[in-house]
This record gives sequence, C-alpha cells and structure tokens, in this order.
Amino acid sequence: MSTHDTGGHAEGSNRLYLTVWVMLLTLSGVEVFLGYERLPIHIMIVLLMGLSVLKAGLIIAYFMHLRFERLSLVLTLIPMWVVVTSLLLVFFPDSFRLLEFRFPK
Repeated sequence: MSTHDTGGHAEGSNRLYLTVWVMLLTLSGVEVFLGYERLPIHIMIVLLMGLSVLKAGLIIAYFMHLRFERLSLVLTLIPMWVVVTSLLLVFFPDSFRLLEFRFPK
C-alpha cells in the first residue's frame, strides 16, 4: 500500500471543492438578497426553501462525500430524505398562520 492510496474512495480535487464552495456562497448571497425584496410571502417561502434544499444537496453530495460513495449507501439515505421532505410539506401550510398574527383581519 502506497502513501497515496485512498482506501478505495474517489475524492474530488481542491478545484472541485472550491467551485462547490463558491456555488454555496452565491446561493447564500441570493437568499440574503431575496430577504430584502418585497415578494409575496408564499413565493418567498418557496424560493428560499428551494434554494435551501439545493444547498443541502450540494453539502451532502460533496462535503459529506456521498457523491463518491457506493450507490447502496446513498440509497439507504433516500428514505430519510423522503421523510424529511414530507414533514416539511406537512408543516409548510402552518407557516401561513404567521400572516394572521402579523396582519389580523
């Protein structure tokens, strides 16, 4: 075994990680920019949640190294992803209740 053996794991280069980091930084900047825009609340929530899911996917794939893992490991995590997404969709309508607290009828 040589000193350059990675134990069977393929890893990305520094350039790849830097590119992903810049993408995450850009997406965070877009989220901050959207926070100052006067968009309807339902559009804002959908946009911010979508960007957050995209950022989470990038973090999971590259910084948690799941992009380079075997398919069987990734497939064990898909049910967790479905449960979390389902819970978000179940509790998402409850977020509109905050509008009633801010702007009572």
